[in-house]
Amino acid sequence: MPRFSVIVPAYRVQAYLHACLDSVLDQSYKDYEIIVVDDCSPDACGPIADEYAARDPRVSAVHLPHNAGLGPARNAGVARASGDYLLFLDGDDTFTPEALQTIADRLDATGGPDVLVYDYARTYWSGGVVRNTFAEHLAETGPASFRLAQRPELLKVLMVVWNKAYRREFIEAEGFTFPPGYYEDTPWTYPVLMAAGSIAVLDAVCVGYRQRRRGNILSTTTRRHFDVFDQYDRVFAFIGSRPELAVWRPVMFRRMLDHFSTIYTSRGRLPRGTRAEFFRRARAHCRRYRTPGAPVPCRTRLRHALFRLGAHRTYRTLWAGQQLRGRLRGRYTALRRAVRGAVLQVHYRVQLRLPVRPAEAVFAAYWHRGYTCSPAALEATARALVPGLRTSWICRPEDAHTVPSATRVLHPGTYAYWTALARSKYLVNNVNFDRRLVKRRDQVFLQTHHGTPLKTMGTDLVHRPAAAGAMDFGQLLRNVDKWDYSLSANQHSTLVWERTYPSGYTTLEYGSPRNDAFHRTPQAEIARLREHLAVPAGRTALLYAPTHRDYRRDPHRPLDLERLVRVLGPRYVILTRSHYLDAAARAGVPRPSHPQIIDVTGHPSVEELCLASDALITDYSSLMFDYVNLDRPVVLHLPDREAYEAARGTYFDLEAFPPGAVARDQDELHEIFSTDHWRGPRSAQRRAAFRARFCPYDDGHAAERVVRRVFLGETSGLPLPAPLKDRGTAGVPRQVPVREYTNG
Repeated sequence: MPRFSVIVPAYRVQAYLHACLDSVLDQSYKDYEIIVVDDCSPDACGPIADEYAARDPRVSAVHLPHNAGLGPARNAGVARASGDYLLFLDGDDTFTPEALQTIADRLDATGGPDVLVYDYARTYWSGGVVRNTFAEHLAETGPASFRLAQRPELLKVLMVVWNKAYRREFIEAEGFTFPPGYYEDTPWTYPVLMAAGSIAVLDAVCVGYRQRRRGNILSTTTRRHFDVFDQYDRVFAFIGSRPELAVWRPVMFRRMLDHFSTIYTSRGRLPRGTRAEFFRRARAHCRRYRTPGAPVPCRTRLRHALFRLGAHRTYRTLWAGQQLRGRLRGRYTALRRAVRGAVLQVHYRVQLRLPVRPAEAVFAAYWHRGYTCSPAALEATARALVPGLRTSWICRPEDAHTVPSATRVLHPGTYAYWTALARSKYLVNNVNFDRRLVKRRDQVFLQTHHGTPLKTMGTDLVHRPAAAGAMDFGQLLRNVDKWDYSLSANQHSTLVWERTYPSGYTTLEYGSPRNDAFHRTPQAEIARLREHLAVPAGRTALLYAPTHRDYRRDPHRPLDLERLVRVLGPRYVILTRSHYLDAAARAGVPRPSHPQIIDVTGHPSVEELCLASDALITDYSSLMFDYVNLDRPVVLHLPDREAYEAARGTYFDLEAFPPGAVARDQDELHEIFSTDHWRGPRSAQRRAAFRARFCPYDDGHAAERVVRRVFLGETSGLPLPAPLKDRGTAGVPRQVPVREYTNG
């Protein structure tokens, strides 16, 4: 008997059914059966189901003699099911990777409840992923299992059948079946939750809910939306048959009216000329089942009252007025934003006519993110070494907490922001400032960059449209012309920057200030960082930090972390960090729920994460050039090297000159760790050669060299880089004087 029976109804989903079934078959958890119910689909759903059934004995195909709808199709699947738990997956949706393992683990942890509710995310054709907006109600707090009365807020989560696992014995004992018609989930999910003796929640996205442009019943114009009235008749009949459930009548009454309102106001559902009839039916149900008692917000109370009164024209007029008010508000907001922007530019032009303030410096990083990277290291050093210097940091309001108290915080698009850009003598950034910045003769612009370039950069992207996207190369060069200094970590970077960002700036080949922390942070501070990140004592912490893929629009995860930790065993934890360009896109993507996986994407300092870890797993990220300063193992996972090279390109063959062991797929990665190759002598030798080539100046004093040269004007007596042998590594010992190159 399998643990799970996954029931997949299929009707007119031939374009999606392969992805649906593959998402189940690709799960690492294998104790399941799949029952595909072909609801007499006129397309190829039936043959596809037969194809999968012939290929895998865990898949069976059921063919209905006539089209019966989702409810009867699911009933046919339930009748064939033999698993301990029933899971439903629509033929155009998918399970997320490791979903079944995560569900199985949670069922075990909560004692096998009657119902387990898990999360979902809407997925769009554009690659966008948006997590359920009521995900907070799935927090795994309080008792492991409970009755609905203990957590009634669970009803706010979308009432569908496919975001739950149902104990089959419970379903059979209660005699639950699906009715025919649209909205068949309603008379199933509400009664199931009300009758369940034990419910548990799983705070993890397990289902990708595909948002189809056409074909979804919610976007279909038909009278079958009137089926909702019969479905709520069934809900209230169920409550009426069980006196102990009478307490839920007020709640169901409110949710029924909310549901009616959603259908009525949704464009494209009700056919033309049927809204008045729908409203009359809603009024009749309101009178039939009215049960006051559930708290109702004021705006919702008005809608409910109009339903009770049958005030169809009034409801429609208020609805139209609300839509008009929303459009007017949007136009007013846009106008106000445009006026404010124009006033700010006038203010900026006025400030440009005032003298530059020689004792002020403004810093920023990563398009106004928090206090991080080389600009942060330079700000701290400049504040300590330059007498009387007043520093400011530009960041978004949500990142202001990362800025030291001694540093003034500026928010983009404010009067203070434009004043600082106009009048501060020193401008420091690891990307470019606003394109409207006017670089004054008395100002000094220091471009720090953000890492040693492996991937193609700057004007080299002209011939790589997949990576360049909508980049304006003319504007890029105008921005580059504002630079006075370009900071370089090594000769490789110097050659790349001067070719891809051609202009008349001076190159300072001084090292990477952001890496100073790797040479200056005491062990006690590293121990504190590990404790802050909840890394258990005695565990090996692996930092997983993949880079951004220009050729993908979806939030791709190259490595299956749950599978990796199962291979590694209990002595390891993984600190996983998404690239900053992927962080927003991944906001709706399921985060790993394994206790050995710690999501550190929100941590403000990647340097601190490096210090807290014992090894790095990455791919094409420039972080590898920094991490080797710690003389800790680096493992490269390059499953898509050909695609990455074709889309973005790299400046040298990473496999021919890597900083450590290299895996081309996940199985090779597992072997590297199981054989200890990741920290063996061959890997150490590669790391030493890599460090000798790319880190000749990283000795803990790069920021000091830059500050003395740029802010204090010193051209001699700068601290020379220490030989690699004196930095406690196995690198090639040599001492290289810092270099400057003035371009013309």
